Amino acid sequence: MARRRNLAASMGGWSARNRKTAVAAWLLFVVLSVVIGGMLGSKELKDSDMTPGESGRAEKIIEDAGVEDPSSEMLLFTSASVAAQDPGFKAAVDDVLAKVQASGVVENIRSPYTAEGAISADGKSALAQFDVMGKPDDAVDKLDPILDAVKAGQAAHPDLKIEQLGDATSEKWFDDTIGNDFKTAEWTAVPLALGILLIAFGAVVAALLPVVLALTAFIAASMGLLVLASRLVPTEDVTMSVMLLIGLAVGVDYCLFYIRREREERAKGRDPERALAIAAATSGRSVLISGVTVMVAMAGMMFTGLGQFQSMAMGTIIVVFTAMLGSVTVLPALLSMLGDKVDAGKIPGLGRMRRPSPDGGKFWGAILRTVLKRPLAWTVVAGGLLIALTIPALDMKLSLLPLDKELPKSEPIVQTYKHVNEKFPGGPAPAQVVISADDINAAGFQAALTDFKKRVADNPTLFTNQIEVRTFPDKNDVMQINVPFTGADDGKSLSTLRDDVVPATFGKVEGVDAPVAGDYAETKDFNHQLDKTTPIAFGFVLLFAFLLMLVSFRSLAIALTAIVLNLLSVGAAYGVLALVFQHGYGDFLVGTDAPGAITSWLPLFLFVVLFGLSMDYHVFVVSRIREAYDKGMSTNDAVAFGVRSTAGVVTSAAVIMVAVFAVFGTLSMQQMKQMGVGLAVAVLLDATIIRAILLPAVMGLLGERNWYLPKWLGWLPQMDHGAGEDDEVATPHREPVLAGAHAAPYQPGYGDPYGQDGHDVSGSSRIPRPPVG
Repeated sequence: MARRRNLAASMGGWSARNRKTAVAAWLLFVVLSVVIGGMLGSKELKDSDMTPGESGRAEKIIEDAGVEDPSSEMLLFTSASVAAQDPGFKAAVDDVLAKVQASGVVENIRSPYTAEGAISADGKSALAQFDVMGKPDDAVDKLDPILDAVKAGQAAHPDLKIEQLGDATSEKWFDDTIGNDFKTAEWTAVPLALGILLIAFGAVVAALLPVVLALTAFIAASMGLLVLASRLVPTEDVTMSVMLLIGLAVGVDYCLFYIRREREERAKGRDPERALAIAAATSGRSVLISGVTVMVAMAGMMFTGLGQFQSMAMGTIIVVFTAMLGSVTVLPALLSMLGDKVDAGKIPGLGRMRRPSPDGGKFWGAILRTVLKRPLAWTVVAGGLLIALTIPALDMKLSLLPLDKELPKSEPIVQTYKHVNEKFPGGPAPAQVVISADDINAAGFQAALTDFKKRVADNPTLFTNQIEVRTFPDKNDVMQINVPFTGADDGKSLSTLRDDVVPATFGKVEGVDAPVAGDYAETKDFNHQLDKTTPIAFGFVLLFAFLLMLVSFRSLAIALTAIVLNLLSVGAAYGVLALVFQHGYGDFLVGTDAPGAITSWLPLFLFVVLFGLSMDYHVFVVSRIREAYDKGMSTNDAVAFGVRSTAGVVTSAAVIMVAVFAVFGTLSMQQMKQMGVGLAVAVLLDATIIRAILLPAVMGLLGERNWYLPKWLGWLPQMDHGAGEDDEVATPHREPVLAGAHAAPYQPGYGDPYGQDGHDVSGSSRIPRPPVG
């Protein structure tokens, strides 16, 4: 039988033997990626790329016309005692607007006393509007003199409450608050990961290595590669944050898997070269399988047809690929260079953690002995708990959250948004009818416009009378009409506008296209697109994950088990999200008030990310189980040994991931909180209930059936799950033994799958199995 070598072992072996070349090549790759990316600049997503349906068509009309909707601001004037029509109230409003005009950076001021419907129903409030001069992208830079003018107006008229809201003020708030949030989260996650690694390794160099590689090489190189990839898939800002989140988690995890196995083998008495070879052949192989699985899972988002999903998918695929590649190339080269210096900077009291802990072995041994003694009961208990957690997800409500749900209620911008919406329903976020016509000044079009206004006015329960018609300089073929909804029934308002009013008016004019956009319309179109494409994305991920596991382990049962267990962890995460953010149970623990819905893009994003990340642990644990089984252990002993021997690294990896994801749960935006909590909960459940109880229980229940492969799949390639050279391979002239002349003796607690005894249950009387089919 020919000796089997796996790809990870070959890559790791070459890097260790040619360590200077490997490190130099990697540094060159990183530098070139960063430099070329910086020179080219990324291609950004357009609004039409992120918006499907009619809303996307409306954005496309604006983009194709080469016009930009100006940055618009509004001022809400309110008095507790004086009516808006009072001469003193009116004089104060005129004075404030004059101060705003004097700032020199505004235009198209609409006084509430000349615009229709700008006085509130209770007569106590008035709404003025104006545009910021120049390009919308430059509006924030021109905001300060406007804010100063409003502040001066407020000081001059203390009896009035003046609140400002608009495109520029919202963008400024997001830039100041959310930008700082992300910076805080990013720089909090790194020390957290480092602290956990210091505890896990007990040495400064070993702890720093994964973090430094993840930040400098994996993430920096990935950012450069993303710029190149943006030529095919345009990107957006949130992609960078997702890349950092996932890149730090998987980059550190992959290094952790590799380094812990190398240290474990050295603790058994292996020489450094042999220990590194074993780590390359085992943990390196697990890293390759895990990385490919994550990339395949993320590719599922490409099927959505939504630019922001495709951008996040591309960014995550790139950062995972880079982390995977670096872990099996430059990492073994660095470990070979460092040698014993990898343990430099030992921390007193923690250095002993470089060796397997007998106490840890007894702890996990007790759990596994209990689980494997009654696998059916524990399958029912653990599986039932996860199913129970999934039940709240059955009525999960999905929505693109409005501003007052997305941000903390205490924020002034949220309070202003609520006040404007209370006094002028639909005012902050009106429907937008974007019109492309041959000539908006033609008699036929003008007649249709008049009819449109009349039909809207005839529906006072659905639309307000604050219709605003916007034209653009030197453009007679584009128009935008803002139509605020009353809020009585936004669904009916939108359908009436799209299906009745627009077709009956502009739809009768030849050469006119009049799609309806706006916040509510975009939400509806976005959700409709997700409803169509999510089943395709789910099916793609499930199918290819199943095939990858089938090929990797040559077992139908292992592949099916992996799919079911990962679905359970994702379902439980959905259920916890619904409990916290939809129903409000425990929402105070994450510093928020439940918005009553889950942001609509999150379930698909969580599914693909969690399905990929969960495979990290599953592949790592099952590979160790299969390795022990191939060496001669019974299935139950192999399960016990595999779970116990990986418990430390899985726990460390899970704690890092949970810590990193939980940090994102502290951000101000609801969608970031939901993403962080969902990811953290799923990883926590995955590393505890699933890997410690449900996986060994199910495998114990299946027994030898775990390794079943139909004969008609016998053509699948054989893969070596062990260390390759350490296992003597059977020949016609010699029976193999597990512990050959080149193998170091097993240490106490290693041979016993439960970690209780000091003897080696897999000694020379046991014959190693070749990888079975």
